[in-house]
Amino acid sequence: MRELTDLEKNRRNKVDQLRESGIEPYPARCDRTHTSAQAIAAFERAVAVETVPATVAGRIRSIRLMGKVIFAHLEDGDGQIQILLKLDLLGQNILDQFKNFYDLGDFIQAGGVLFRTRSGEITLQVEKITMLAKAITPLPASKETVENGERVVHSAFDNPEARYRQRYADLAVNPEVRNIFRTRARIISAIRDFLDGMGFLEVETPILQAIYGGAAAKPFVTHHHQLHQDLYLRISFELYLKRLLVGGIERVYEIGRDFRNEGVSYKHNPEFTQLEFYMAYADYRTIMEIAETMISSVAETVTGSRQITFRGHPVDLTPPWPRLTLREAIRRESGIDIDDYPTAELLAAAMLEKGLAPKAEKHRGKLIENLLSHFVEPNIIQPTFLMDYPRDISPLAKSKTDDLRTVERFEGFVAGMELCNAFSELNDPQDQEQRFLEMSRSFSEEEEDRHPTDEDYLNAMRYGMPPNGGFGLGVDRLTMLLTNQPTIREVILYPHLRLKEEES
Repeated sequence: MRELTDLEKNRRNKVDQLRESGIEPYPARCDRTHTSAQAIAAFERAVAVETVPATVAGRIRSIRLMGKVIFAHLEDGDGQIQILLKLDLLGQNILDQFKNFYDLGDFIQAGGVLFRTRSGEITLQVEKITMLAKAITPLPASKETVENGERVVHSAFDNPEARYRQRYADLAVNPEVRNIFRTRARIISAIRDFLDGMGFLEVETPILQAIYGGAAAKPFVTHHHQLHQDLYLRISFELYLKRLLVGGIERVYEIGRDFRNEGVSYKHNPEFTQLEFYMAYADYRTIMEIAETMISSVAETVTGSRQITFRGHPVDLTPPWPRLTLREAIRRESGIDIDDYPTAELLAAAMLEKGLAPKAEKHRGKLIENLLSHFVEPNIIQPTFLMDYPRDISPLAKSKTDDLRTVERFEGFVAGMELCNAFSELNDPQDQEQRFLEMSRSFSEEEEDRHPTDEDYLNAMRYGMPPNGGFGLGVDRLTMLLTNQPTIREVILYPHLRLKEEES
């Protein structure tokens, strides 16, 4: 346990002194009648002769001592309101108590009547004041300036690592950060509203799974002691959601956490929020139309427009989005026509000629993925669907009828990053079983793209699964896009960080 600073010790002493004087600095009850915004609105609605009483509560964000009066600002979830403590109304004892024991960052309750000051600010004239929670550690200080006639807050707490580690302090002193997470909540609500309006049913599927699947990723492993069984944190919802199609739920979705034991970057976090939905009697072209309509609709609901700006780039999310085959996109950006290189060895040699040193991949599909991530993805700014992916990296998608090496799959890219992924889902149990067997033979235990065989999923398919289209969307990345944030850590309340000892 860390030792308190001198300033924290001083505040801790104030806690003891308050208790000695009969005042509990952490009482169990609060009698708030109005938020700051409600109090201000109530005063503005009142007629001139009315007295508007209110009891507000919040954190002290400013204090101005002016002899016989004290002005302070309280901040709550709605904003700020000014309070006024007057000697002739409260007495010297209360004013001295406030001066001696109340500090910036403390949570207090103040009751009284509202009025407007000479400067025009709606203010609560305090008749009773109560400590709700004494802050021992001072919040990081911020500085306010006026630039071009506008109030600008310069936070003293702007180191990213410190902000992520102490998100509670970050939220307390940086209102723009609070707004990011309010927007995130609205994005998720808008997604739900859109899918509910289309007749989709929201469900919950297991997070702990005996067999992981539905994506190409390395799982986290845990152990159930009572059952003497290793379990995996899910990497996808897919196989459980598609079981529900077998059971007659034709439109189904889930929004929740997935966990992938892989690297971190500006667009990757080991645990992340994903939307997946599955729709019977649809294929990947139907899903494309739904995807572009949903994402643009969510953007308009949340931001008021389908045109946004991300990292200095104007982005227009208005449908329809361009459709381009993966083969054509790679050919345009790299000059390599992947159809000219039918084996991994030939494709790797062509990549070397272009100055790209590929990993020693035995799978042609993985090399094609490398071409995509190196040449194509960083250059896609406007929303674009890339279609028709290699079969050997898409074990759950239907093959194209005219090219069995290619499947009906698309990924949606915006602003240099993948946003969504979708298939015409494979519903032939024999084909699916063969795919699982191929994956087991061609990928080693250590390879992330290896997909384990799920016998129960195959058993479900044998009962009959309707043709269907499936879709996955990274909610964190969509939030990055709609809040113009450069890294995923800015849109996850508690992103994963290295232990401090590992950083030295």
